[in-house]
Amino acid sequence: MSHLLEIDSLSVTFGGLHALKDLNFHVDEGEIVGVIGPNGAGKTTFFNMISGMVTPTSGDIRFEGESLVGLDPNQVTQRGIARTFQNVRLFANMTIVENVMVSQHCRTKQGVWGALLNTGKFRSEEQEIRQHAEKVLGFFGSRLVGYRLEQPASVLSYANRRRLEIARAMATKPKLILLDEPVAGMNPKESAELTDLIGKLRSEWGFTIVLIEHDMNVVRDVSDRVVCLDHGETLAQGSFEEVSNNPDVIEAYLGRPLEKT
Repeated sequence: MSHLLEIDSLSVTFGGLHALKDLNFHVDEGEIVGVIGPNGAGKTTFFNMISGMVTPTSGDIRFEGESLVGLDPNQVTQRGIARTFQNVRLFANMTIVENVMVSQHCRTKQGVWGALLNTGKFRSEEQEIRQHAEKVLGFFGSRLVGYRLEQPASVLSYANRRRLEIARAMATKPKLILLDEPVAGMNPKESAELTDLIGKLRSEWGFTIVLIEHDMNVVRDVSDRVVCLDHGETLAQGSFEEVSNNPDVIEAYLGRPLEKT
């Protein structure tokens, strides 16, 4: 059976340092896969390569059977992969609804001339884009809709900025969403709420999800499968229980225990 995303012997080297080394990874359609590992394990580099921000030194990345290597980030988005970032990246001076609308232009058909001439087809497409943006924002309850639609993103709380970034990824109509530490900086109540929403991204919207996360409660509650990276290599993979109890994983996080003398 072919996988939705398949990574084969992927390596990337920066100045002789292996950020990732001979990494093999796959995701099947409808899965939620958690990626864990200590700081410096190569997790964000892994996402950067999938999304076209870093070119691998060797190996291949295939999405729906076609290679992504060499594609620009916008081309990867057009193929059906969206992502969020560890450090939230929004257009702070644009409104909340504009942040989500602009992400959809990878799917638009009307070009520059349509915009300059303000044609009927362009206006119709813009209306469809706005309607989809409002639908996506409604997924997060009342926090990002109503009067907030026309507020600049800069006024949002940190947790709502994270929600807006996820909404922007959703609006690109992807098949696969990469979430980079989605609950980082949130309090326990906010983390629990977003954990529930991650599950609904699959059950209600049909997205396949790969998430990097340090909060093990989140990883445990949403992941079908967990992969642990360390020094750019796969250290362990399996169910959350299998990976979290793996001695090599425990050592990677906590260090080797001192030997008794």
